[in-house]
Amino acid sequence: MKKKCTAILLAAGAGRRMESNVAKQYMLLRDKPVIWYGLQAFACSPIIDDIVLVVGKGEIPYAEKELVEKYGFCKVRRIVEGGTERYLSVQNALDLLREDAAFAENGEGYVFIHDGARPLVTQKIIEDTFLAVQEWDACCAAVSVKDTIKLADKEGFAVQTLKRSSLFAVQTPQVFAAPLILEAYARLRGQEATMTENVIVPTDDAMLVEQLMNKKVKLVETTYENLKITTPEDLELADRILQKRNRIIL
Repeated sequence: MKKKCTAILLAAGAGRRMESNVAKQYMLLRDKPVIWYGLQAFACSPIIDDIVLVVGKGEIPYAEKELVEKYGFCKVRRIVEGGTERYLSVQNALDLLREDAAFAENGEGYVFIHDGARPLVTQKIIEDTFLAVQEWDACCAAVSVKDTIKLADKEGFAVQTLKRSSLFAVQTPQVFAAPLILEAYARLRGQEATMTENVIVPTDDAMLVEQLMNKKVKLVETTYENLKITTPEDLELADRILQKRNRIIL
């Protein structure tokens, strides 16, 4: 029997580099909000049982009406407010899962964590990461880097050229066995509560699992099209990719 799979979609970011008063997750991409595409991908996946949507402060009523109700996303079972940092938004969503007695009814389950600003996630990416997490308990979407990467010192001088074949740019979804990611965030909260020195401030969830759980995270090579909308140019590129996909479907 398939273990329960919950997707956490993060849509609480401000998107300051988008040069707009509208948060990037609500900006229109081919007549739909950017966040719609991620919601649609996970809602259509037979792997995903339910979705927790994380939005900015005061945005829950808007998300309920203009996203969940308007587009009929019945898999979205809860909408929660995010925090001031990405990891705090994830923490708020995981707190909801901790309180859900039904979460593990079919086994321990898996948690998919995805940035709402990555609208071009595909069914194949969801499927490939699901296969990987069942084997390794922790995985994330990633692509090999195209450019030569140099390590710089404090003065901005190159001190080392890193081996490109070993470097990957990490994307989302990042997928974990539920007990693993829940414990990782519990340990982070414990560090914060006791003011432990060198508290980890994670830039992604894989980093937290690596450092606090001493767990290797499997990199699942995906596609460069799974880009994150950060600048207006990214939005234009996403539009062209969607246009190309529509031509292929037609």
